[in-house]
Amino acid sequence: MNHARSGALGRRLLVAGSITATAALAFTGCASSGGSGQGASGDETISVSLITKTDTNPFFVAMQQGAEDIADELGVELTLAAGSEDGDEDSQIQAIENAISRGDAGILITPNGPAVEDALVKARDAGLYVIALDTPPSDPESVDITFATDNYLAGQEIGTWAAAKLDGEKATIAMIDLFDDKVVSVDVARDQGFLDGMGIDLADETKNGDEESTGTYSGGDYEIVGNEASQGAEDGGRTAAETLLSQNPDINVVYTINEPAAYGAYEAFKAAGSTDGLIVVSVDGGCAGVDAVTEGIIGATSQQYPLKMAELGVKAVYDLVTTGETPEVSEGLDFYNTGVALVTDDPQDGVESIDTAEATEICWG
Repeated sequence: MNHARSGALGRRLLVAGSITATAALAFTGCASSGGSGQGASGDETISVSLITKTDTNPFFVAMQQGAEDIADELGVELTLAAGSEDGDEDSQIQAIENAISRGDAGILITPNGPAVEDALVKARDAGLYVIALDTPPSDPESVDITFATDNYLAGQEIGTWAAAKLDGEKATIAMIDLFDDKVVSVDVARDQGFLDGMGIDLADETKNGDEESTGTYSGGDYEIVGNEASQGAEDGGRTAAETLLSQNPDINVVYTINEPAAYGAYEAFKAAGSTDGLIVVSVDGGCAGVDAVTEGIIGATSQQYPLKMAELGVKAVYDLVTTGETPEVSEGLDFYNTGVALVTDDPQDGVESIDTAEATEICWG
């Protein structure tokens, strides 16, 4: 068990914390070295760009909606941009260049990879306030602050639940990650958090797929069949699951980077007639994902709050321009934690969770 993050469970911001995040956001009076990109005059237009990984994944659609709602409320001019697919760095770099050229006050971005970060540094140097949402960059100097789920904790939650659900049964595990050709913090954090929650020793917490393939977890023996990339998409999840099933038809635990990958993985197992006793866990907690928990497709998921991330981001740029105040990170963390809650209709002893009825009321709030 990796104890380096064991204190994370005590830092959990559950539903109440995420709902009140706007009111609880702390500010400090000194502006960052990146500057605001605008003066503090109340008469000028405040322009902000939101650059998401894609504009088709429901997670990012919710994020866009949250940004649009708060922008309308505050009178902020909002520009939306996105990659053509998860991992499309070039489109995001172009959107950053466009934001610099327009003289936007700030950029909110869910980075598609490390290649984007040089462009973000350029934006900060040009005076834009840069906020990462959901995915902390590998270079912390490329942004002013990050508003995100504690993705390691999100992984731990589903890993702890899966281990309890197994109740000592051997865990034959399929790991369905995001990428296999680049390192993105959210990909590593969720993968490693899940294994840590299962009680599996991590070889290197900064790498996916280097753990011992066999050993013991907190409840018994385990075997990791392999790690496959899904690109965070349903068809990618299905292909990844098919590949892993061809290697070992006895898989009974499936970890997926997000819920679209989980849907695809489940379909592969269903087509193979291998869903009896199957445990699928994931991260997102969108309304469709909560429905999948209700239907038994996903056993448990860690719910995030992307709409809140976007609201906080737009408000932070607005406050910076109008008052000079900047947001602070959460205590003990290097980012602002927007909260996480484990969602399941099959609660396990000693694992804190909410049910799908409660999760439906706040999905992606």
